Amino acid sequence: MIRTLLSGLPLACLLALAPASSSAQGNILVLEDVAKVDILPGWRTAQGTHMTALRVRLAPGWKTYWRAPGDGGIPPRFDWAGSSNLKAVQFHWPVPDVFVINGVQSIGYGGELILPMEFTPSDASNAAIAVLGTVELGVCEDICLPMQVELSADLKPGGAQSPEILASLADQPVTARSMGVAGATCTVNQIADGLRVTARIEMPDIGTEVAVLELPDKTIWISPSDMARQGRTLTATADMVPANAAPFLFSRSDLRITVLGDDRAVEILGCSAD
Repeated sequence: MIRTLLSGLPLACLLALAPASSSAQGNILVLEDVAKVDILPGWRTAQGTHMTALRVRLAPGWKTYWRAPGDGGIPPRFDWAGSSNLKAVQFHWPVPDVFVINGVQSIGYGGELILPMEFTPSDASNAAIAVLGTVELGVCEDICLPMQVELSADLKPGGAQSPEILASLADQPVTARSMGVAGATCTVNQIADGLRVTARIEMPDIGTEVAVLELPDKTIWISPSDMARQGRTLTATADMVPANAAPFLFSRSDLRITVLGDDRAVEILGCSAD
Protein backbone atom coordinates (compact mmCIF):
# COMPACT_ATOMS: atom_id res chain seq x y z
CA MET A 1 0.00 0.00 0.00
CA ILE A 2 2.84 2.41 0.80
CA ARG A 3 4.56 3.17 -2.47
CA THR A 4 7.69 5.32 -2.82
CA LEU A 5 8.45 6.74 -6.27
CA LEU A 6 11.80 8.40 -6.92
CA SER A 7 12.21 10.83 -9.78
CA GLY A 8 14.94 13.22 -10.89
CA LEU A 9 12.33 15.64 -12.16
CA PRO A 10 10.40 18.07 -9.95
CA LEU A 11 6.68 17.46 -9.66
CA ALA A 12 5.07 20.22 -11.72
CA CYS A 13 1.44 21.18 -11.52
CA LEU A 14 -0.32 22.71 -14.51
CA LEU A 15 -3.11 25.03 -13.43
CA ALA A 16 -5.09 25.00 -16.66
CA LEU A 17 -8.43 23.21 -16.37
CA ALA A 18 -8.99 20.57 -19.01
CA PRO A 19 -12.73 20.14 -19.72
CA ALA A 20 -14.33 17.27 -21.59
CA SER A 21 -17.76 15.67 -21.87
CA SER A 22 -19.32 12.26 -22.34
CA SER A 23 -22.54 10.82 -23.70
CA ALA A 24 -25.35 9.09 -21.79
CA GLN A 25 -24.73 5.87 -23.70
CA GLY A 26 -20.94 5.68 -23.81
CA ASN A 27 -20.36 7.68 -20.64
CA ILE A 28 -16.66 7.68 -21.51
CA LEU A 29 -14.15 10.54 -21.36
CA VAL A 30 -10.78 10.37 -23.11
CA LEU A 31 -8.29 13.15 -22.34
CA GLU A 32 -5.24 12.71 -24.57
CA ASP A 33 -5.18 9.00 -23.76
CA VAL A 34 -4.47 9.77 -20.09
CA ALA A 35 -7.81 8.86 -18.51
CA LYS A 36 -11.11 7.24 -19.38
CA VAL A 37 -13.98 7.98 -16.99
CA ASP A 38 -17.45 6.46 -16.90
CA ILE A 39 -20.31 5.56 -14.57
CA LEU A 40 -21.05 1.85 -14.21
CA PRO A 41 -24.77 0.92 -14.37
CA GLY A 42 -24.90 -0.87 -11.00
CA TRP A 43 -28.06 -2.17 -9.33
CA ARG A 44 -30.96 -1.17 -7.10
CA THR A 45 -30.37 -2.36 -3.51
CA ALA A 46 -32.86 -3.86 -1.06
CA GLN A 47 -32.84 -0.51 0.77
CA GLY A 48 -34.05 1.31 -2.34
CA THR A 49 -30.72 3.01 -3.10
CA HIS A 50 -28.82 2.50 -6.34
CA MET A 51 -25.27 1.18 -6.05
CA THR A 52 -23.10 2.29 -8.93
CA ALA A 53 -19.47 3.39 -9.33
CA LEU A 54 -17.29 5.97 -10.94
CA ARG A 55 -14.66 4.15 -12.98
CA VAL A 56 -11.38 5.90 -13.81
CA ARG A 57 -9.02 4.00 -16.11
CA LEU A 58 -5.57 5.56 -16.26
CA ALA A 59 -2.68 5.30 -18.70
CA PRO A 60 0.44 3.51 -17.38
CA GLY A 61 2.34 5.63 -14.89
CA TRP A 62 -0.57 7.98 -14.18
CA LYS A 63 -2.56 8.23 -10.95
CA THR A 64 -5.58 10.00 -9.52
CA TYR A 65 -6.38 11.01 -5.95
CA TRP A 66 -8.22 9.94 -2.81
CA ARG A 67 -10.67 12.24 -1.01
CA ALA A 68 -7.75 13.50 1.12
CA PRO A 69 -5.00 13.70 -1.53
CA GLY A 70 -2.04 14.78 0.60
CA ASP A 71 0.27 17.71 -0.06
CA GLY A 72 1.11 16.58 -3.58
CA GLY A 73 -2.43 15.80 -4.76
CA ILE A 74 -5.53 17.48 -6.16
CA PRO A 75 -8.77 16.86 -4.20
CA PRO A 76 -11.67 15.40 -6.20
CA ARG A 77 -14.89 17.42 -6.38
CA PHE A 78 -18.38 16.28 -7.33
CA ASP A 79 -21.44 18.33 -8.30
CA TRP A 80 -24.67 16.44 -8.99
CA ALA A 81 -26.92 19.54 -9.06
CA GLY A 82 -28.20 18.78 -12.56
CA SER A 83 -29.61 15.40 -11.54
CA SER A 84 -33.28 14.53 -11.01
CA ASN A 85 -34.87 12.14 -8.50
CA LEU A 86 -31.65 12.31 -6.50
CA LYS A 87 -31.71 13.02 -2.76
CA ALA A 88 -28.22 12.05 -1.59
CA VAL A 89 -24.93 10.46 -2.69
CA GLN A 90 -22.68 8.38 -0.47
CA PHE A 91 -19.14 7.50 -1.55
CA HIS A 92 -17.50 4.23 -0.48
CA TRP A 93 -13.78 4.93 -0.97
CA PRO A 94 -11.53 1.89 -1.39
CA VAL A 95 -8.17 1.81 0.41
CA PRO A 96 -5.72 4.10 -1.44
CA ASP A 97 -1.95 3.91 -1.93
CA VAL A 98 0.55 6.41 -0.51
CA PHE A 99 2.97 7.86 -3.08
CA VAL A 100 6.13 9.81 -2.25
CA ILE A 101 7.73 11.74 -5.11
CA ASN A 102 10.72 13.99 -4.38
CA GLY A 103 9.79 13.99 -0.71
CA VAL A 104 6.18 15.09 -1.37
CA GLN A 105 3.44 12.74 -0.14
CA SER A 106 0.23 12.16 -2.06
CA ILE A 107 -2.52 9.59 -1.62
CA GLY A 108 -4.48 8.01 -4.43
CA TYR A 109 -4.77 5.26 -7.01
CA GLY A 110 -2.84 4.05 -10.02
CA GLY A 111 -4.09 1.96 -12.91
CA GLU A 112 -7.84 1.87 -12.28
CA LEU A 113 -10.14 3.32 -9.63
CA ILE A 114 -13.57 1.83 -9.03
CA LEU A 115 -15.24 4.29 -6.64
CA PRO A 116 -18.60 2.90 -5.45
CA MET A 117 -21.31 5.57 -5.24
CA GLU A 118 -24.65 4.93 -3.55
CA PHE A 119 -27.43 7.16 -4.88
CA THR A 120 -30.58 7.69 -2.80
CA PRO A 121 -33.63 8.69 -4.89
CA SER A 122 -35.94 11.53 -3.84
CA ASP A 123 -38.94 9.41 -4.86
CA ALA A 124 -39.04 6.10 -3.02
CA SER A 125 -41.00 4.48 -5.89
CA ASN A 126 -39.30 2.55 -8.67
CA ALA A 127 -38.59 5.63 -10.78
CA ALA A 128 -35.22 5.93 -12.46
CA ILE A 129 -32.51 8.26 -11.15
CA ALA A 130 -31.31 10.65 -13.86
CA VAL A 131 -27.71 11.49 -12.99
CA LEU A 132 -26.18 14.61 -14.49
CA GLY A 133 -23.07 15.95 -12.86
CA THR A 134 -19.64 17.50 -13.03
CA VAL A 135 -16.62 15.67 -11.63
CA GLU A 136 -13.25 17.34 -11.12
CA LEU A 137 -10.28 15.01 -10.77
CA GLY A 138 -6.54 15.42 -10.70
CA VAL A 139 -4.49 13.05 -12.85
CA CYS A 140 -0.72 13.09 -12.44
CA GLU A 141 2.47 11.56 -13.77
CA ASP A 142 5.42 14.01 -13.82
CA ILE A 143 2.85 16.75 -14.35
CA CYS A 144 -0.62 17.19 -12.84
CA LEU A 145 -3.70 17.92 -14.90
CA PRO A 146 -6.88 19.14 -13.17
CA MET A 147 -9.59 17.52 -15.26
CA GLN A 148 -13.29 18.40 -15.44
CA VAL A 149 -15.69 15.70 -16.62
CA GLU A 150 -19.39 16.02 -17.48
CA LEU A 151 -21.15 12.71 -16.84
CA SER A 152 -24.71 11.48 -17.23
CA ALA A 153 -26.45 8.18 -16.53
CA ASP A 154 -30.00 6.85 -16.39
CA LEU A 155 -30.09 4.49 -13.40
CA LYS A 156 -33.17 2.34 -13.74
CA PRO A 157 -34.54 -0.08 -11.11
CA GLY A 158 -33.17 -3.59 -11.21
CA GLY A 159 -29.76 -4.38 -12.60
CA ALA A 160 -27.26 -7.06 -11.65
CA GLN A 161 -24.61 -6.86 -8.98
CA SER A 162 -21.21 -6.08 -10.46
CA PRO A 163 -18.20 -8.15 -9.31
CA GLU A 164 -15.84 -5.18 -9.72
CA ILE A 165 -18.06 -2.90 -7.61
CA LEU A 166 -18.44 -5.60 -4.97
CA ALA A 167 -14.66 -6.07 -4.89
CA SER A 168 -14.14 -2.35 -4.39
CA LEU A 169 -16.75 -2.25 -1.60
CA ALA A 170 -14.87 -5.08 0.12
CA ASP A 171 -11.63 -3.07 -0.14
CA GLN A 172 -12.76 -0.25 2.16
CA PRO A 173 -10.95 0.50 5.45
CA VAL A 174 -12.27 -1.63 8.30
CA THR A 175 -13.94 -0.19 11.38
CA ALA A 176 -12.10 0.62 14.59
CA ARG A 177 -13.93 -2.17 16.42
CA SER A 178 -13.07 -4.87 13.89
CA MET A 179 -9.39 -3.81 13.93
CA GLY A 180 -9.27 -4.01 17.72
CA VAL A 181 -8.79 -0.28 18.34
CA ALA A 182 -9.06 0.18 22.12
CA GLY A 183 -9.56 3.93 21.95
CA ALA A 184 -8.43 7.26 20.49
CA THR A 185 -7.68 10.46 22.39
CA CYS A 186 -6.76 13.92 21.09
CA THR A 187 -4.74 16.81 22.46
CA VAL A 188 -5.44 20.19 20.83
CA ASN A 189 -2.94 23.08 21.02
CA GLN A 190 -3.14 26.53 19.45
CA ILE A 191 -0.47 27.55 16.94
CA ALA A 192 0.08 30.89 15.23
CA ASP A 193 -2.29 30.25 12.32
CA GLY A 194 -4.52 27.42 13.54
CA LEU A 195 -4.45 24.30 15.70
CA ARG A 196 -2.11 21.38 16.26
CA VAL A 197 -3.92 18.11 16.93
CA THR A 198 -2.16 15.10 18.40
CA ALA A 199 -4.11 11.84 18.21
CA ARG A 200 -3.09 8.82 20.28
CA ILE A 201 -4.60 5.58 19.06
CA GLU A 202 -4.47 2.25 20.89
CA MET A 203 -4.34 -0.30 18.07
CA PRO A 204 -2.32 -3.19 16.65
CA ASP A 205 0.69 -2.42 14.44
CA ILE A 206 -0.30 -2.79 10.77
CA GLY A 207 3.13 -2.25 9.22
CA THR A 208 4.35 0.93 7.57
CA GLU A 209 1.65 3.26 8.85
CA VAL A 210 0.38 6.60 7.55
CA ALA A 211 -2.38 8.34 9.52
CA VAL A 212 -4.61 10.83 7.72
CA LEU A 213 -6.65 13.31 9.77
CA GLU A 214 -9.78 14.82 8.17
CA LEU A 215 -12.51 17.30 9.08
CA PRO A 216 -15.87 17.85 7.34
CA ASP A 217 -14.79 21.42 6.44
CA LYS A 218 -12.52 20.88 3.43
CA THR A 219 -11.42 24.53 3.38
CA ILE A 220 -9.20 23.79 6.39
CA TRP A 221 -5.71 22.71 5.31
CA ILE A 222 -4.41 19.70 7.26
CA SER A 223 -0.73 18.80 7.12
CA PRO A 224 0.60 15.27 6.67
CA SER A 225 0.89 13.62 10.08
CA ASP A 226 4.10 13.22 12.03
CA MET A 227 4.02 9.60 13.16
CA ALA A 228 5.41 7.69 16.13
CA ARG A 229 4.64 4.30 17.63
CA GLN A 230 5.40 2.89 21.05
CA GLY A 231 4.00 -0.58 21.57
CA ARG A 232 0.27 -0.51 20.88
CA THR A 233 0.11 3.30 20.93
CA LEU A 234 0.24 5.05 17.56
CA THR A 235 0.67 8.83 17.74
CA ALA A 236 -0.18 11.14 14.83
CA THR A 237 0.28 14.94 14.96
CA ALA A 238 -1.03 17.31 12.29
CA ASP A 239 -1.49 21.07 11.92
CA MET A 240 -4.88 22.43 10.90
CA VAL A 241 -4.90 25.87 9.26
CA PRO A 242 -8.15 27.55 8.12
CA ALA A 243 -8.37 30.05 5.28
CA ASN A 244 -6.84 33.39 6.26
CA ALA A 245 -5.90 31.84 9.61
CA ALA A 246 -9.39 32.71 10.89
CA PRO A 247 -10.49 31.10 14.16
CA PHE A 248 -12.54 27.92 13.82
CA LEU A 249 -14.38 25.57 16.13
CA PHE A 250 -12.75 22.15 16.42
CA SER A 251 -15.02 19.31 17.47
CA ARG A 252 -13.36 16.04 18.44
CA SER A 253 -16.44 14.12 17.34
CA ASP A 254 -16.00 15.46 13.77
CA LEU A 255 -12.45 14.16 13.39
CA ARG A 256 -11.94 11.19 11.07
CA ILE A 257 -8.64 9.32 11.33
CA THR A 258 -7.69 6.79 8.66
CA VAL A 259 -4.60 4.69 9.33
CA LEU A 260 -3.16 3.17 6.15
CA GLY A 261 -0.92 0.14 6.60
CA ASP A 262 0.98 -2.30 4.40
CA ASP A 263 -2.02 -4.35 3.30
CA ARG A 264 -5.02 -2.97 5.22
CA ALA A 265 -6.47 0.21 6.69
CA VAL A 266 -8.69 1.24 9.58
CA GLU A 267 -11.03 4.20 10.01
CA ILE A 268 -11.59 5.80 13.43
CA LEU A 269 -14.45 8.26 13.85
CA GLY A 270 -13.99 10.82 16.61
CA CYS A 271 -11.66 11.00 19.59
CA SER A 272 -12.01 11.83 23.26
CA ALA A 273 -10.12 14.45 25.27
CA ASP A 274 -6.67 13.36 26.38
